[in-house]
Amino acid sequence: MTMPPPGDTGSAGPHAWLVERTIEGLKEALASGETTAHDLARMYLERIEAIDRRGPCLRSVIETNPDALAIADALDHDGPATGAGGPLHGIPILIKDNIDTGDAMETTAGSLALVGVPAKSDAFVAARLRAAGAVLLGKTNLSEWANFRSTRSSGGWSARGGQCLNPYALDVTPSGSSSGSAAAVAANLAAAALGTETDGSILSPAAANGIVGLKPTVGLTSRAGVIPIAHSQDTVGPMTRTVADAARLLQVIAGHDPRDPGSASTGNEHPESYVDALDPDGLRGARIGIPREVYWGYSPHADRAAEDAIAVMRDLGAEIVDPAQIPTARDLATGWPPTDDTALTVLLYEFKDDLNAYLAGRDSPRGIDSLADLIAFNEAHAEQEMPYFGQELFLMAEAKGPLTEPAYLAALERNRRLSRQEGIDAALDAHGLDALMMPTSSPPPKIDLVNGSRTLGGSSRPAALAGYPAITVPAGFAFGLPVGITFMTRAFGEATLLKLAYAFEQATGARRPPEFAPAGVLPPSPPIGSSSAG
Repeated sequence: MTMPPPGDTGSAGPHAWLVERTIEGLKEALASGETTAHDLARMYLERIEAIDRRGPCLRSVIETNPDALAIADALDHDGPATGAGGPLHGIPILIKDNIDTGDAMETTAGSLALVGVPAKSDAFVAARLRAAGAVLLGKTNLSEWANFRSTRSSGGWSARGGQCLNPYALDVTPSGSSSGSAAAVAANLAAAALGTETDGSILSPAAANGIVGLKPTVGLTSRAGVIPIAHSQDTVGPMTRTVADAARLLQVIAGHDPRDPGSASTGNEHPESYVDALDPDGLRGARIGIPREVYWGYSPHADRAAEDAIAVMRDLGAEIVDPAQIPTARDLATGWPPTDDTALTVLLYEFKDDLNAYLAGRDSPRGIDSLADLIAFNEAHAEQEMPYFGQELFLMAEAKGPLTEPAYLAALERNRRLSRQEGIDAALDAHGLDALMMPTSSPPPKIDLVNGSRTLGGSSRPAALAGYPAITVPAGFAFGLPVGITFMTRAFGEATLLKLAYAFEQATGARRPPEFAPAGVLPPSPPIGSSSAG
């Protein structure tokens, strides 16, 4: 995999010094006095203004924090050079606009319905970032309501933020729902970001924007203060340019929160440091399975990158078991929204129940206290909220009953059984595997506001239904568009995934910064069947 010449960032905008800087690199610059927290926040804000508001106009950042510079000034007063502060002291971080912050910023899930009254307090993960010394730089755009409003939505579009763009090609989808987090990190508009996932909402946009995305085990990170879809699948995770930064961010946000019963400890104590799992020789002796049924074969470009990845892993000493099928792959289905009845059934039931509980716990500027209120708001403001697509999923969810209904309980039991003991666990156990590896998704397609975003396939479903961890890491390019691979394993196996992904990343260096290709302009790509090129 070829890389650009040294010093060639391929990046637009001011402050090229920031481009591809890691959290550790920024911390070293702060400790040495090369820069300050104030200057870091200022420079990133100026890049957001130049790249997100003007220039390519990515629309990845839905709002910036008016207190960011004041927060940075206070951190500078603490003195990072003296060792004061936490592990993210002075580091600017963006978070998705469905994560509560008890400050001047809004939390709206991209909807106009929640604009006007900020959340009462920080979500647990936001509070952990502040305690670690991070500067919450702003909120990121997203597929409205985390892409759970319509059956044909456009990835990255929200009524509040407009259409987020992919920095690699401005007419290509950034995917969703953590679209803005992925695009902003890819374009070097912050050191890192948080996203959320129910089924592919971290993994898919991370791959489409050429970054690392880690979907933690459900319960490893708290969902308290996060606008929900479904408690059995929702999770908050890091979106970063490097695997090491994902480990650092996960270390900060992981932990038990009494406000989220799903985060209670059940043998899921994370290692003393996820950073300790990072090993450039981490693939040596690892047993990696290749589940080809369903999760391969839908895109020759994605397959080519993954086949190249297999060759790299073999060279690095991994034992490849090929094939190592997930026995229930065809039963689990693919695509978004889910076409499998039980997969969608669970989301519809839990969305209504979980969202109503969330709305009841926060102030609303318009008396919006339930899903039914949101449906009425959208109908009353259809010109702004539904110019391109409707709210079919909202209507389907509103028609569901309580979580005690047999239809919901049976669907949840089936999803977990097929994805866990008869799915991922069965594949790992049958071959004595450390993890499974497959393409994350096809290269991102063109933005289509009329018909909605569609990809050819993806691999997020097994880990989504199981509540198990998965990580996507850049693996190559097709026509200048990023392609990633995914490692997944059993519950609370984040350290294993970080070790494997780090070793692959260090050997390949597959990520490169975006060049903001104008609409209709894509570079050539090698013919199918030839070796992948960066």
